[in-house]
Amino acid sequence: MTIEMNEHLQIRTYKKSGHIEVICGSMFSGKTEELIRRIRRAEIAKQRIKVFKPKIDNRYSEYEIVSHDESSFPSEIVNSASEIPEKCFDVEVIGIDEAQFFDSDLVEICQMLADSGKRVIVAGLDQDFRAKPFEPIPQLLAIAEYVTKFHAVCVICGAPANRTQRVSKQDERVIVGGKDIYEARCRLHHTIPE
Repeated sequence: MTIEMNEHLQIRTYKKSGHIEVICGSMFSGKTEELIRRIRRAEIAKQRIKVFKPKIDNRYSEYEIVSHDESSFPSEIVNSASEIPEKCFDVEVIGIDEAQFFDSDLVEICQMLADSGKRVIVAGLDQDFRAKPFEPIPQLLAIAEYVTKFHAVCVICGAPANRTQRVSKQDERVIVGGKDIYEARCRLHHTIPE
């Protein structure tokens, strides 16, 4: 849309463009910490914010997202990604933590929110403990305007770690836990359970 003021000066106005940012990596790489940092900057800019986390993630706090270094930010618990849009009508910035615990509907919902002019910041594991792509993060990586991949430090050798090693004997794909169940490992020192 262009508004003509006179023959020499034009002011262009555009619909506010939304976008998707994905923060991914292994456990202990700083994903939630980075999500909190970005949300706090939006808060400083006086933008309307809402942060969500899946109900399954109750490790540190029921009503906050909390990083492993204990940074936190208030959040709302949702049972599924389908609950997010109805809670975001008057919001400009949406944070979603632990995205790997949501179903594939999250991809379409993030698209819809971004298409409506919202900034959507999503954080989650891109690989499971077997080093397999952890849905729905791969699809979100494909559609995001901005992607940031973090690395932890391998507990064995100190190299950059992009994998999550499960140190317990459980073999279910989704087990919520912290240092009691998981370690950060590099490619060389990550072992896939049989």
